[in-house]
Amino acid sequence: MPDGRNAPDGALWSSPLAGACLDRLFLQARTTRAWQERPVAPALLRELYRLMGMGPTSANCQPARIVFVQSAAGKAELLPLLDAGNREQTRLAPVTAVLACDLHFHERLDFLYPHQPQARGWFTGSPASTRDAALRNASLQHGYFIIAARALGLDCGPMGGFDADAVTRRYFPGGRAEVSFLCNLGYAAAAPLRGRLPRLPFDEACAMA
Repeated sequence: MPDGRNAPDGALWSSPLAGACLDRLFLQARTTRAWQERPVAPALLRELYRLMGMGPTSANCQPARIVFVQSAAGKAELLPLLDAGNREQTRLAPVTAVLACDLHFHERLDFLYPHQPQARGWFTGSPASTRDAALRNASLQHGYFIIAARALGLDCGPMGGFDADAVTRRYFPGGRAEVSFLCNLGYAAAAPLRGRLPRLPFDEACAMA
């Protein structure tokens, strides 16, 4: 049964996902910086990737690529590439996902979009158009990544603040991909340090046409 609920602006939601699900995915979810000493099972990371991959992309192109850094040795290599303010939270996080976009994603379209053999040509008109498609569609997938992680009970700490060129060279050598951002994963150890920051109101950020 749909669960109606008052939103912060007084609007009434009526949705099968209202209540605890929306709290988990959006309303109570926060960026996490303090972590429990609780490992994340490899099977959970595989399920996270599977769920992320179900979200739509142009011609099912799926350009997102991920390296999950979880070993002590892996963290030791990653930490010097981060800004100082991000190092401790990353050291303590059970997993750090390095999220990137594959600039050669079109090479897999014969497999991913087999009913349209010409699909590869839709994305290879120029290097700029290929990169634009890779960034756009990987960005979609990276958003799905956070929602899928939260749906599976994980907390997320997405962040910038790192040497993007160095991280790309370390985890995606050869110029095939570009790193977009990092996301710590695990289970939150403490409540957020501050209240939720403001969001732009609908009338400022949106228009009806």
